[in-house]
Amino acid sequence: MKIAIIAITHNGARLGARLTEGLPGSGLYIPPKLGDHVSGPATVFPESLKELMARLWREADGLICIMATGIVVRMIAPHLEGKDRDPAVVVLDDAGKFAVSLLSGHLGGANQLAEESARLTGATPVITTATDANGLPSFDSIAREQGWAIDDLSRVKVLNSLLLEDTEIAVVDSSGQVEHAFRGRGRLTFHSDFQAAFRSGAKGFVFVTSRDLSAQVKSPCLLVLHPRNLILGVGCNRATSEEEIEEIILANLKRLSLSIKSVRSIATATAKQDEPGLLAVAEKFALPVVFYESSELNAIRTPTPPSQHALDAIGASGVAEPAALLASGNGNLILKKVKSGNVTLAVAEIP
Repeated sequence: MKIAIIAITHNGARLGARLTEGLPGSGLYIPPKLGDHVSGPATVFPESLKELMARLWREADGLICIMATGIVVRMIAPHLEGKDRDPAVVVLDDAGKFAVSLLSGHLGGANQLAEESARLTGATPVITTATDANGLPSFDSIAREQGWAIDDLSRVKVLNSLLLEDTEIAVVDSSGQVEHAFRGRGRLTFHSDFQAAFRSGAKGFVFVTSRDLSAQVKSPCLLVLHPRNLILGVGCNRATSEEEIEEIILANLKRLSLSIKSVRSIATATAKQDEPGLLAVAEKFALPVVFYESSELNAIRTPTPPSQHALDAIGASGVAEPAALLASGNGNLILKKVKSGNVTLAVAEIP
């Protein structure tokens, strides 16, 4: 997490230096007038505070502003986009008495950042999100901690409200992480499958699944959290278009009722590391691409016979299946290789 600490006073700069020492990935920003008053590393910003905030808003994952809350509110107001896109914002007063989680408390991690800042400076953390104030975890904070994708962000508010109202919420989560996070708090019941959850009589539902349920379930009281546990193994001919690769991927995921939001990465051969269409698809869905040498691919046993075409092209007996299996840690191959046009695709599930 890249954290920018901004201080504009002498006391603030001293607090900022202490925070920089204790927060990995953090950097302190100070105006020129404080350049000679900080013993540790710091960046002197030449622009105005307003211009600095606009720049760091795009660059940082978290902002710690050691100044008045009103100043921060006025500066960040023009940049607000949404709780799933805004960086975490924490405000410390000049005397280091309070560390206020101001923005993106759950998804952005500002609540946690405020607590860490308070621990390092001796301040009192100020957390105002309702679930935290009532001693409850929130569903969006659990998703953030586990690296899960949220299918419809608007439903987080609905389910968190039901949680605060002590209304029964039926949960389906084979990972057990939701139950572990709540530890008996809240009126949650846990079920083995979706049908059992719907039959429970609960008013709200939380399903942790890689399945795409958008076509089957329209309930505004259902929150779907997607674990990122799928690997797409992709092979393609040279110069295959972005559109063709995307179409094959989405069509097969739809056929399997799987969500693209549960995909962790694309896996392929090293020979494809400069393939424009494949890289464009990965960028569109914000997916990292893992590349494997032909020798690595050939060392993996796959259910599909070797491909003479792949052997002739890159010296590998196959790409889609072995790449998916390698990237998943020898997981479950839930889609054996399918070939369509210029593209081959396999899907593996991480254990």
